[in-house]
Amino acid sequence: MKEIDVTELKKRVDKFFSFTLLDVREPHEIQFANIEPHVHIPTGMLPVRHEEIDKEKPIIVICHTGVRSAQVCQYLEPLGYDVTNLEGGIDAWSMQVDPSGPRY
Repeated sequence: MKEIDVTELKKRVDKFFSFTLLDVREPHEIQFANIEPHVHIPTGMLPVRHEEIDKEKPIIVICHTGVRSAQVCQYLEPLGYDVTNLEGGIDAWSMQVDPSGPRY
């Protein structure tokens, strides 16, 4: 499985790379902290909603710490999606890239 760290994600966001940031956290988690723009599909909804995701664009999957997003990558990759897991998730983003963002 491919992985990316938060500093590399920040570079890609700043340089307007074309990718989909797929946030698989629960709705109440999104309220605490998020990275815009993103597509929000909670992990449990992926079996019925994965076709909403553009297969033509690379996808970076994010969760709280990187565990759920890794599981989602393992689920989506065999379905033909180009997925990359964000190491450390939004927690690493809040610590290393945007310290003003809340941690939970």
